[in-house]
Amino acid sequence: MKEKLYTIPMNDAVNAKDECPFCFVERDVEQDLLDLVLGSGSSYMEADMREKTDKAGFCKMHFKKMFDYGNTLGNAWILKTHYMEMRRQMKDAMDAYKPGKTPFMAKFTKSSGAEMRNSVAAWAKAKEESCYICNSFNEMYERYLDTFFVMYKKDDEFIEKIKNSKGFCITHFGDLCEAAETRLNDKQKEEFFNMLFPLMQKNMDRLQEDVSWLIEKYDYRNKDADWKNSKDAIQRGMQKLKGGYPADPVYQQKK
Repeated sequence: MKEKLYTIPMNDAVNAKDECPFCFVERDVEQDLLDLVLGSGSSYMEADMREKTDKAGFCKMHFKKMFDYGNTLGNAWILKTHYMEMRRQMKDAMDAYKPGKTPFMAKFTKSSGAEMRNSVAAWAKAKEESCYICNSFNEMYERYLDTFFVMYKKDDEFIEKIKNSKGFCITHFGDLCEAAETRLNDKQKEEFFNMLFPLMQKNMDRLQEDVSWLIEKYDYRNKDADWKNSKDAIQRGMQKLKGGYPADPVYQQKK
């Protein structure tokens, strides 16, 4: 399959021979979004960008990454107008709230649906789950999944790269399994899972061996033995289970 503009990032991710190509994509996209929101292009000064970030806000994780990014003035501008929007929304939610009678049985249980009985709690819960960077990434991620399966169906070289790869983290492995149900026909699904499942098992076994040997290296009897592939087994093992890059340095604004 001839490389096209939309296939380049996925090819780059697979060619990196990482523990998970989708972790590689996720990191690149997230860093691009941080640059978009806070970078030297000053997107935070554009009215349309601020309107989007004011309404969506940011999750706890991305507020931390924005703080670490290092643009104090940019963060301050974003917070200033976001606070104005949040204060307005909060006032509207509180003004609209009318206390109702608590159902008798609810007095004896800690119902997970309590916020649905309180409109202000429901508003706060929605804000907690809203994030401009997460939302933007999720939209892009669906397109990357589409691209993966387009390449899988049309590019034999791509399939061989996947077969010889280190597999995927558990999180993205699950996403691929779910996406395959709608992106592939029955015959393609059978072939895909017959390739994917042994690939995942083999590479989970590999990580288990690396972590185990790292422990063995701390035995004085193995102090002169080869480290093999165990020196970075902790961060790779964590990535394989949950995704991401535990050992990555903080991503900061380029000076």
